[in-house]
Amino acid sequence: MKVAIVGATGYGGIELIRLLRQHRHVTEISVFSSTQAEAPLTETYPHLQDVYKGILQPLDTEKLANEYDVVFLSAPPGVAATLAGDLLKGTASIVDLSGDFRIKEPSVYEAWYGREAADATITGQAVYGLSEWNEETIKKAKIVANPGCYPTAILLGLAPAVKNNGIDMTSVIIDAKTGTTGAGKNPSPMTHFSELNESMKIYKVNEHKHTPEIEQQLFEWNEDAGAVTFTPHLVPMSRGIMATMYATCTSDSSAKAWLDVYKAAYEAHPFVRVRENGFPATKEVYGSNYCDIFLDYDARTNRLTIVSVIDNLVKGAAGQAIQNVNLMKAFKKTEGLESFPIYP
Repeated sequence: MKVAIVGATGYGGIELIRLLRQHRHVTEISVFSSTQAEAPLTETYPHLQDVYKGILQPLDTEKLANEYDVVFLSAPPGVAATLAGDLLKGTASIVDLSGDFRIKEPSVYEAWYGREAADATITGQAVYGLSEWNEETIKKAKIVANPGCYPTAILLGLAPAVKNNGIDMTSVIIDAKTGTTGAGKNPSPMTHFSELNESMKIYKVNEHKHTPEIEQQLFEWNEDAGAVTFTPHLVPMSRGIMATMYATCTSDSSAKAWLDVYKAAYEAHPFVRVRENGFPATKEVYGSNYCDIFLDYDARTNRLTIVSVIDNLVKGAAGQAIQNVNLMKAFKKTEGLESFPIYP
């Protein structure tokens, strides 16, 4: 399988290279850039010396569409929307990591992203790539919209409860924390070491662009779903997301009963690990494609507390993108993604 990565100089792109080198069906990895064409990738990432010697190639949609089996679009928002129309004319399968095709309603996308929405006909073709919950449509897809990092952790954590009709959908509150790579590679005052070290920041309260993505999928699962309270925080670590969800149950229950629901839901999915006991930490999935989940039920308040952790660059980006390709190409689900978490 010949693979192309557009936007390989970002954190998602470099993570794709790391993981794809472990994929037994990948015979070639080519990297493309609109801003650094003809430069060796080692200029940006010296640690790749003697590991990956590829030169960043200029964008050529005809070449990408017809000379590669898979094209990963890992560029900033807006780039995929520009390229996808021409790419879809070729034979390549496409996985977009940017978010250009996740939101189905153009006006909703434009309100939250502050830019013009992609062509509706392309967005209509794009399958939402939440791997564990959309396998059959992903298998048939030509283009997949890879979920955002926050939505991946949040939706995997909420899905069994939502689909089981076991929680009041108007009561859902989401509190989530991410490492600095979630803010991208370009530095900013918010991610500056002196500003974030030994600190913790709340940001984009009630206006984070992943909110409509979460709400869209929840509504697809349960028509009682509406607006959710989603509050993101930035914490002083490189990678990782912890999403803590609170919801009122529709009837009295127990922690054991809820754990049984979650274990049954994810029994056939190797990358979602439902803990037997004890809440997970982000370090326990670091560098891996795992999502670890644990929950507890409070009989006093009749509320469920669900904690979901992922590595935002792997399960929240590159890893899930490769997992989706494995589904599209009928490979083993875990191909290229067997890496054990790095600990400590």
